[in-house]
Amino acid sequence: MKSPIARLAFIACLIASGAANLTAQTNMGTIKGHVHLTGKLPGNPVIRMGMDPKCNKMNAGKRVIQEYAVATIDGSLANVFVRLQGTFPQTPVPAQPVLIDQRGCVYTPRVVGARVGQAVQVRNSDDLLHNVDALSGKTNGFNVGQPRAGLVYEFKPKNEEVMMHIKCDIHNWMNVWVGIVSHPYFGVSNTTGTFEIGKVPPGTYTIEAWHERFGTVKKTVTVKAGAVATLDFTYASPEK
Repeated sequence: MKSPIARLAFIACLIASGAANLTAQTNMGTIKGHVHLTGKLPGNPVIRMGMDPKCNKMNAGKRVIQEYAVATIDGSLANVFVRLQGTFPQTPVPAQPVLIDQRGCVYTPRVVGARVGQAVQVRNSDDLLHNVDALSGKTNGFNVGQPRAGLVYEFKPKNEEVMMHIKCDIHNWMNVWVGIVSHPYFGVSNTTGTFEIGKVPPGTYTIEAWHERFGTVKKTVTVKAGAVATLDFTYASPEK
């Protein structure tokens, strides 16, 4: 059993550690943002799956669309990858993998972010053949077949890349985009068009938003310790 002095020293160490963690958190800032699409909302085509009877049967009675532009009636835009640009101190790569699923002959989610060196797992949940073809402008590419349900292919990106396109060579409507960065300061806008990037070191940064149809927009954001910086990205719809 520890002596009273040893126990007190242990408790003091825990308190000091907690205080250090609290100080580290309060020395960081948060970025909260919203992505908005102005003008007429573009339409998304219905996916015709008749070329594969199994895909067609899985989705019988469903109206599955090609999600080129997922936006609400007020223009809030989802599936926008947002990241800070610049050089940052190294932080541990998450042990938790990024998950991409093939279900109902559609990739889910459509846009994800991952760290360099982080495991990315592509799962086949369909009991049919899919082909996972990663088109990389760097050295992150691969091309593998997954002939049955339950198979998982795992890869760890080697280099930054915004964005890497993954498609299925068998079902040409299947698409997913992967943003690969060397730091943790990135996010993807949700169905309300919002995103959040936490624990950002104070400073002034260039922040970039990317959308598969509407391209890239850049802004400047200043992050202060213990504060929330807010900003909006706006895209103009090409639809008349």
